[in-house]
Amino acid sequence: MNREAIKVWSAPIRVFHWVNVIAILLLIVIGLIILNGKTLGITSDGKVLLKTLHVTVGYVFALNLFVRLIFGLIGSGYERFGKMLPFYQGFSRELMHFFRNKDTVHKGHNPAGKLMIAAMLLLMSVQAASGLILAGTDIYYPPFGNYFAKSIAVDQAQVQQIRPYSKENVNVQKYKAMRAFRKPFITAHVYAFYGLLILIPLHVAGVIVAERREKSALVSGMISGIKYLPKKPKE
Repeated sequence: MNREAIKVWSAPIRVFHWVNVIAILLLIVIGLIILNGKTLGITSDGKVLLKTLHVTVGYVFALNLFVRLIFGLIGSGYERFGKMLPFYQGFSRELMHFFRNKDTVHKGHNPAGKLMIAAMLLLMSVQAASGLILAGTDIYYPPFGNYFAKSIAVDQAQVQQIRPYSKENVNVQKYKAMRAFRKPFITAHVYAFYGLLILIPLHVAGVIVAERREKSALVSGMISGIKYLPKKPKE
């Protein structure tokens, strides 16, 4: 009786969220299998297939993330960066007030949620950018695959002969240089992956705690777009 239904999340943001959930879960599963390929006895052909699947899902993940970042710049609601990230004057006071006053309800993300969103967007951006480089240097997939294939080809007119784990038409020294170039991106990709493995459970736990505290239908709100807020919410 003391609450009202308020539209908070737009349809594009809700679609992004659930596509992101599915893509990340698939990438985690496939990525863990690839990382443990030797232990699982996966053949070279099997690894190429797994990496192809990983890259394909990665394209969906990266494109979805790119669209989300665009909405962060041009969106009209709580999807805008100015309303969802903690980079503004007075945020620290807002954060302290949030932890001290458990009856405070926020229409958009609460201060703790803004910190989580900033951390997750950073790690996901690192994953997407480094993943595209690794896709190009490992299985020669777009957008950089053709460039790297040409850079290691003995005969650039026959660049189509270059295949993952094949030495045909490959200059050994240039191949080693390319593999050295990709090492920092592997490191970034792996550590961002581990970072997400830590943040995702914390994010889920934060949603559970916030829902018990605010009782505003956080999860269903990311499906319907509607949150149930006190008639006079404290922003």
